[in-house]
Amino acid sequence: MLLCCTRLSVALELNPAQDSPITGQTLPSFEDCMFLLFQTCSSVCEIITLSNSEYSLPTLKTSAAAAVPRIAPCFVDDMFTVLHEGVGDGDELINSTLVLFGICTVSDHSSRLLDLANKKDSLGVLHPAAAHVSEEEGQGTLTLTFDLPQSPLLVTNPVLLLAFESPLTQGDLDVAFTSPSLQPNTQMVCISGETQYILLTGKSPEGSANQKWQISAETKIPAMKQNLKDILIGGKSGSNISMTPLLLFSRERGTDTRCVLGSSPASLQTSFLCELKRFLGAALPQKHLISPPLPLDSLQSLPPLTLGLSSSETLLAAIINSTAPTIFAFTSWGSIFPVCHGELALSPALLEELRQRLEQTLVQMTYIIREENVAQGAKKSLGRLKDLSALQKDEHDTGGSQFRAFLLLKALQTVAQMYDVQRKLRATRANPSSSEMRHVCGLRALTVSLTKLLVGPPSANINSCHGSCAFPLANANNHAIMLNSHIESGNVDVRAPCCVPVAYDPLEVMDWNAEEMFISIKPDVIARECGCR
Repeated sequence: MLLCCTRLSVALELNPAQDSPITGQTLPSFEDCMFLLFQTCSSVCEIITLSNSEYSLPTLKTSAAAAVPRIAPCFVDDMFTVLHEGVGDGDELINSTLVLFGICTVSDHSSRLLDLANKKDSLGVLHPAAAHVSEEEGQGTLTLTFDLPQSPLLVTNPVLLLAFESPLTQGDLDVAFTSPSLQPNTQMVCISGETQYILLTGKSPEGSANQKWQISAETKIPAMKQNLKDILIGGKSGSNISMTPLLLFSRERGTDTRCVLGSSPASLQTSFLCELKRFLGAALPQKHLISPPLPLDSLQSLPPLTLGLSSSETLLAAIINSTAPTIFAFTSWGSIFPVCHGELALSPALLEELRQRLEQTLVQMTYIIREENVAQGAKKSLGRLKDLSALQKDEHDTGGSQFRAFLLLKALQTVAQMYDVQRKLRATRANPSSSEMRHVCGLRALTVSLTKLLVGPPSANINSCHGSCAFPLANANNHAIMLNSHIESGNVDVRAPCCVPVAYDPLEVMDWNAEEMFISIKPDVIARECGCR
């Protein structure tokens, strides 16, 4: 039997931390509790052990404990979006979705996946806070720990999701996961190069006692032994875990809070920002920039201005009417601070102006998607953004919906400007006289890459000035005219007039800190006009 199959034993031990009772009428949300627990708890609540043999006495080689890299803030939301899009017209999962989640055939296991797709807003998510990696000498053992609070929500329909860091590159792999803690006890997983997740459905445990899941993973093809090890533990000594485990569980919606954990799919704010990130990735013109990314912090900035319920009408009106492109940095999202629930309190007049401008920009964006070479996912993503930021004329709009509509307007204005730059460049190249004007001082498009942002856009068009300042000078002032005349008179001991920017537009950067969202104005970033100086 040992020659015919590879067995990997997986043990998951979930030890709920002991919480003292809370009294009073208002209870903190589950996400708030989890955020505090992840920062302060040190108890071991889950152990995952992978081994190749149950019959030999192992010699352990243990590596130092290492923090598990935090998953990207939109990791869970992206997964649910892909899952939701994978449901066909007949309320059935399409084949590509089954492959994505390693499901072999349409079965009761796939019906659980369909159930997850329909219950996105009622699911809670946990992920590792720290990892301890160890390996059996010659066989391999991996231990991963993370914290879980004691809560009745954790015992409702638990699902273990294992996410790949990289796809399988050598052959397909069929794996049987078996455990009395799973429902059903044995679950087949078919892994291929397109598989990104493994989904294992668990039983609802009885009572609140500590629970230990022991799951064996088996493939009956000896040649696939190394592939299975590669998938589950990275395949070599001392490597980090090669899969990201997440525990999904059903939960009831709690009281809205100002900040919610960035990976929670239940947050409207999180869903909106993640959808905005997907939209910008699909809608923006794709450019391969070779220049090193520019850190936004290196730019001079005006004092940051708070965006929230206390923001003045004058500030909000100026931003709504501003033509400056907007960058959504959110550099602290998912690392230091969770997602903050932004709200605005617009006057009826300014709210109506926001609604009209958003409707006009949506029409413009719909035209761009139809006429330009825009990725197919942009249209679906734009529709979801409209739903998440809808402003109703006949109903009272919440501060949250006003805030999301405000962000959507700024994002769409930025995307539309980028396509307007491309349109002008095409018109210039198509003009027969453009070859002559190309040598005269004038504005040229210049796109620079920005340091990795959690939302985007990942680049900015700052323009540049290029061309000759020979007579007649382009957009010259008196000093440049006299300087050029002095040089043409035979004096060569001074510099000639140069083609430089003479007018600029600012760049607006939205971000947040521990308490609030704010906007920073970076002045004189985008060249708007050129002249000889």
